[in-house]
Amino acid sequence: MKVAVVGVTGLVGGVMIRVLEERNFSVDEFIPVASARSIGKKVVFNGKEYSVVGMQDAIDKKPDVAIFSAGGGTSLEWAPKFAAAGITVIDNSSAWRMDPEKRLIVPEVNASLLTSTDKIIANPNCSPIQMVVPLAPLHEPFTIKRLIISTYQSFTGTGVKAVNQYKTESVGKQPDSEEMAYHYPIFENCLPHCDVFLENDYTKEEMKLVHETRKILGDEKMGITATAVRVPVDGGHSESVNVEFEKGFKVEDVRRLLNEMDGVTVLDDVSQNKYPMPLFAKDRDDVFVGRIRRDESVENGLNLWIVADNLRKGAATNAIQIAEYLKGKNILG
Repeated sequence: MKVAVVGVTGLVGGVMIRVLEERNFSVDEFIPVASARSIGKKVVFNGKEYSVVGMQDAIDKKPDVAIFSAGGGTSLEWAPKFAAAGITVIDNSSAWRMDPEKRLIVPEVNASLLTSTDKIIANPNCSPIQMVVPLAPLHEPFTIKRLIISTYQSFTGTGVKAVNQYKTESVGKQPDSEEMAYHYPIFENCLPHCDVFLENDYTKEEMKLVHETRKILGDEKMGITATAVRVPVDGGHSESVNVEFEKGFKVEDVRRLLNEMDGVTVLDDVSQNKYPMPLFAKDRDDVFVGRIRRDESVENGLNLWIVADNLRKGAATNAIQIAEYLKGKNILG
């Protein structure tokens, strides 16, 4: 089994290495890949040092799977070239997510759609990933009519530049303007501005929650509105999700379905002050759900508080889980 990680020197690329190691994914040959400026750099995988190679060299090595986390432009240019060489690509960028011919996969929800003909597979955005895992088992029996979502997203989701901005500000220094990932400070602040603003005055991140959720759950009629906020939290996205169902439900049935769902940990005992927080989710692969309660202002309404590590389940872990599924079905490569 030959495995390439494209964008290996980036923030998510480093997490992908850790997750591959922790999950004991079978790797006979590891191929670290990055842009031209990183060729020759050293990375360590399973205690062994490897030299970073470029894109064409990686293709020539014929990996069975290439896990991309190198940005949309790189994916648009190179993923088809890898696929043309018979290599299965799992792409963590936004490049292919809304392509009607590409699968958008969260393994616990819709991995069964995958076949050997899917050579470029899209990994969803971090925020929809963690939300659809607990929503999927509820959508089937109760049918989601509308979602109102407010996110509280870690600065780590923006990348290394944002991490450096936060660290600089946290020690009382002001970063140079060219070193700032955001228009304003992130330390001790909240920014209602994730990604760029679009013509409808929503941000790109907010519309990803709309479009990707519908695609993953297979329901284009689902009403969805979102506000995405960047917060000074290291390593975890939180989401307040208000759900309106078509059908009636019992809260005890909701709890049962969530407890039965793979990848979900229910942490919900307000009498003991137990509820999900990024502090608990950091460096873990599950999606944590709590504050489960009926919305008393609308018929068939439910409130959920959903937390996950955005660099793991929201990115690296989900991609590697896709590879695990493909390997298990003997449709990898």
